[in-house]
Amino acid sequence: MSEQVEVLILADNTASADGLATEHGLSMWVTVGRTHILFDTGMGVALPGNAAALGVDLSRTDAIVLSHGHFDHTGGLPHVFERGISPMIFMHPDAVEVRYGCLQTPPHMPIGMRPEIAECLSARGKDIVHTTKPTQVTDDVWVTGPIPRRTSFEDTGGPFFVDEECRVKDPITDDQAIWIETAEGIVVLLGCAHSGVVNTLDYVAELSGATQFRVLIGGMHLLNASAERLEATIDALKRHQVGVMIPCHCTGETPMQVLKDRFPKAYAPGGAGSRFSFPLYALQLACPPANRKSREREYTRPESENGIGPVGDPS
Repeated sequence: MSEQVEVLILADNTASADGLATEHGLSMWVTVGRTHILFDTGMGVALPGNAAALGVDLSRTDAIVLSHGHFDHTGGLPHVFERGISPMIFMHPDAVEVRYGCLQTPPHMPIGMRPEIAECLSARGKDIVHTTKPTQVTDDVWVTGPIPRRTSFEDTGGPFFVDEECRVKDPITDDQAIWIETAEGIVVLLGCAHSGVVNTLDYVAELSGATQFRVLIGGMHLLNASAERLEATIDALKRHQVGVMIPCHCTGETPMQVLKDRFPKAYAPGGAGSRFSFPLYALQLACPPANRKSREREYTRPESENGIGPVGDPS
């Protein structure tokens, strides 16, 4: 039987099944062969109950990847740590920084990682891999690290600041995404895409050599996007030949409807409880695809007992 990649949405703004909690947050349970990766943890309210309802044992987490440090992606970390496990944690060092969302009137809203969670991470230094460049998690899973901001029409998607007075804008340099190589093509997972969906896809294409993408899942932070930005994003999705797109979380209801109308065959709804699977390798292959093998000569990932560990820059 061919090994599978499965992406199960544990927390999202909506749910695809009755009885599951919703929240303004995002978390995915990613199973690649026998390895379990928790990609973000939501606000923390929905994660434990939804995981239990969906048959996910969080104590089996081999690795955690944080897309960035906002509270709605890191709030569930204590629910994992309380299980007495020590998974590898892939995060940019700036993920623990204090940051604010600017409201119409002060006091402005702290939106960064909760201080007690940042302290807990500080105590787990030996388990943390700082993703300051493209980093390999397993043989088939990579984290982009910081994503170059090259498009003229994309921004971070909101009034984000590093100071309580909201004077210094937050570039959200810790924003990153996951890409997975499967037999059917590249799967890209987004947290919020504060770097921009197009910047993210362009960078993954550059790193992986992909000319098209099998699936794009996650938050696209288009809820505040102008009509011009949304149209340019649609053009890029066509250029990258995205086979299936599953917008979640911060994409926004109106942009989701626009994407559904413009890509009626490619669009699929997300929501907590949604599950998507793909063959990891083609059935006839006894080893991973050639394009991955050639890139392995450029990466040097230290061996570890569970096959998880950091690598260097692919350049």
